[in-house]
Amino acid sequence: MTLYQPFLDYAIDQLQQSLELQPYPIPNGFESKEAITGKGKRQETILTQSYACQTPKLRQVRAAHVQGGKALQVLNFVIFPRLNYDLPFFGADLVTLPGGHLIAIDMQPLFRDSPDYQARYSEPVIPVFEQFKTHLPWGGDFPEEATAFFSPAFLWTRPQETRDVETHVFDAFKAYLHAYLTFVEQAEPITDSDTLREIEAAQLRYIRYRAEKDPARGMFTRFYGSEWTEEYIHGFLFDLERQLSA
Repeated sequence: MTLYQPFLDYAIDQLQQSLELQPYPIPNGFESKEAITGKGKRQETILTQSYACQTPKLRQVRAAHVQGGKALQVLNFVIFPRLNYDLPFFGADLVTLPGGHLIAIDMQPLFRDSPDYQARYSEPVIPVFEQFKTHLPWGGDFPEEATAFFSPAFLWTRPQETRDVETHVFDAFKAYLHAYLTFVEQAEPITDSDTLREIEAAQLRYIRYRAEKDPARGMFTRFYGSEWTEEYIHGFLFDLERQLSA
């Protein structure tokens, strides 16, 4: 059992219980990919597995799960709403490297500067954030340009102990996901044409930023090469532009 497998198992179970899941196509070659890294006793097999589904309200629910033994454990789990809903994105970046753990969990808002939007989608999550920040303190410097894409309830932390990941981080992940699924259940489709255009523009801004700045690019390129990596990023992880132009 890898460190983040229970997180993914829990998320899939909750989705299955509360939503009408349908398959989401994973392009050929991206379902599973292996590489060997290191030499001798430090040699590790790196396995990257992809998961994806969709629902009537969610365009893409997807995960990239990287398992590399003691050298590397990563789960990137993101939910993209359909373009006729103003739901935020759900994002969890859970990273464990030899030097420690890097944890980021949030519901990234479409319209960060809208008081009404914040009141509906960010303020209800603040108590969840407050609940966990004692055990999961602020992780320090974060790129200034990234702040536009995160909510006031952004949980960014660097736990010192793996036990904290298995307990406090896992509990936070469950709480944020539960809050998000409540938003999904309550969400009503948007019909106003101006708002629909604003939603599409906001989603594209987020997708383009994440694809351009994906912190996993270097890791994937090292393991699987540049061509595979760029296609994985643009053709699966952040595929909205591809889908709109198809």
